[in-house]
Amino acid sequence: MTEINKVVVFRTGKEEYAIPIPFVISIEKVEGITSIPHLPNYVKGMAKVRDDLIPVVDFENILYGRSLKENETSRMIVLQTDELSFGILVNEAREILDIPSENLKQPGLLAYQKTSYFTGVANLDTRLITLIDPSSLVESLEGIREIKDFMKSQQTTV
Repeated sequence: MTEINKVVVFRTGKEEYAIPIPFVISIEKVEGITSIPHLPNYVKGMAKVRDDLIPVVDFENILYGRSLKENETSRMIVLQTDELSFGILVNEAREILDIPSENLKQPGLLAYQKTSYFTGVANLDTRLITLIDPSSLVESLEGIREIKDFMKSQQTTV
């Protein structure tokens, strides 16, 4: 029997990416992000989502080194890993998709240390969709450890 991978597909830059559904808490309109000085460039600030304060990262900045130009299709995908809840800003959240395992490829580029959070590429007819592991993404971001530690300390004091 073929294993099906259910993912949320989104666009950043001109490319499509996907995150497995178990990591996704919600998809929100981009609003209410409070900037915090001295955070890494890729961190847009903090947002309150369902009474939780979460860091928000600009996925376009992480991938391409430029800030997302927000518009009416921009979204914040709220993710939960074992370590941290956080939001990623994307150009557009497209769809929920079932990807059969036989359509997932593991190209050699995935071994590159700076993109260790890419876990595979879905080869679907006319589309290539890069899969992302949010836990690896959090671990790969410089400066995120301090944010994680701060968030954990806030949870224990509440």
